[in-house]
Amino acid sequence: MSESIFANTMKFSAGSMARRVAAAALALTGLCSTAAHADELTRMAPVEAYLMDRTQEIALAKSAAPDSIAKDATVLVLTRTGYETAVKGTNGFVCYVGRGIGGAPDWPERWNPKIRAAACDNPPAVRSFTPLLTMRTAMTLTGHTDAQIMDRIKTALRTKEIPALEAGAMCYMMSKSSYLSAYGSHNMAHVMFYVPFADGKNWGANLPGSPVIGGNYWFLTPGHEAETATLPPLSVYLVATGTWSDGTAVSMPAM
Repeated sequence: MSESIFANTMKFSAGSMARRVAAAALALTGLCSTAAHADELTRMAPVEAYLMDRTQEIALAKSAAPDSIAKDATVLVLTRTGYETAVKGTNGFVCYVGRGIGGAPDWPERWNPKIRAAACDNPPAVRSFTPLLTMRTAMTLTGHTDAQIMDRIKTALRTKEIPALEAGAMCYMMSKSSYLSAYGSHNMAHVMFYVPFADGKNWGANLPGSPVIGGNYWFLTPGHEAETATLPPLSVYLVATGTWSDGTAVSMPAM
């Protein structure tokens, strides 16, 4: 989810927004660093704060991608103990609403109950990435520690319970109604690509003039190198889109 992916974007944008407003993804975020909120969101809220009306959640999840994709997608909804299938689809895509609790453990907005990140993973991502999100979310909801969650993920990857990341894994996050951050306009229309790289050199990510932004999936801040080294390389890269999922144009900020 998407949530920690967006956090990667925000981490990179700190201190460089003014220099890169011409890059579509950053121009659309209008964000600065989330570090200022780190001391405001220090613990998990009551579980109820992260839940939604089921009908509204289904609608928000399906708004992540164009209707040509979302209308035949499976839809997950969040319960007190994790995600469950609310709509069984036929095209292999899975749409859901990510919460901050499914994001990286060092993301300052992880506990923000306002986070509502509509996402729609494609079939390769559904088989090899979505299980990471749903496992992390369920274990957080049920009171497991970060150490327990990471140990469980490592075991699932080692035993192939969760398979290695598939080529072509990606996600649509083009909903007008998402709330991705407390900063700026709170939202950004984009698509994401999940790749087995330790850094973005092969993508030219985070370079001046490049519209590609991203970074490591597991952690956002330095100091986790030893733990990250025990996990498969996994990075997420974002590219902003010029339209929302309903086909309307994204309003670009003044240059």
